[in-house]
Amino acid sequence: DQIVNHAAKILYMSGGQFRVPMVIRGPGGPAAQLAAQHSQSMESYFYHVPGLIVVRPSTPKDAKGLLKSAIRDDNPVIFIESETLYNIKGEVPEDPDLTIPLGQAIVRREGTDVTIVAYMGMMYRAMEAADDLAKDGISVEIVDPRTLQPLDTATILTSVRKTHRAVVVEAGAGFAGMGSELSAVITEQAFDDLDAPVERVTGVPAPMPYARNLEKAKTPSKERIIEAVRRVCYAGGNGNGTH
Repeated sequence: DQIVNHAAKILYMSGGQFRVPMVIRGPGGPAAQLAAQHSQSMESYFYHVPGLIVVRPSTPKDAKGLLKSAIRDDNPVIFIESETLYNIKGEVPEDPDLTIPLGQAIVRREGTDVTIVAYMGMMYRAMEAADDLAKDGISVEIVDPRTLQPLDTATILTSVRKTHRAVVVEAGAGFAGMGSELSAVITEQAFDDLDAPVERVTGVPAPMPYARNLEKAKTPSKERIIEAVRRVCYAGGNGNGTH
């Protein structure tokens, strides 16, 4: 209630007189055998609320740069991290003034045949899928939104208009999720550029099991991503048609 009905609304209800420069930071999404109550993708709860900024960083550099931007922002920011990424290593610039703008996506991998939009752990899984697909001559471009609200649709659409195909991947359940929104944005704004329908690869709509094999089955796998990419690439159309 304090987040959704107060922090998110005070600026609007006060006619711009009061701001809430606050960052709420915590983990979310699949974790290693933490079961139903500690493995939920809760970003969809918050990016449906006008007034909230929602951030999901995928790399150590992004975690630093986006958190600094979130702290300096005058609006309430929901900063959701992935427990499965806490142990990863990556570049962290020593520049104390490093910031990454909120609402700015990044192209993690350049490609020409299909765009995959994915964030957090699913971005790394998409990278693994892209490596395997490259062996078959399928060139994958990967876009990481980093900030889910506001969403950088320009970067995503630029990529899709180049590759003519799109696959969106998210760990959460597909219904009314980020994958649904991304699919809608791409279809509405880049329909004439598509050679195939947008494919979604999402988590199974069920509580997260504790058993490792069931946990794996609920979460999008590299194999499911590869299957989705093959479907859109083999659909043909008015693109390069090489696959």
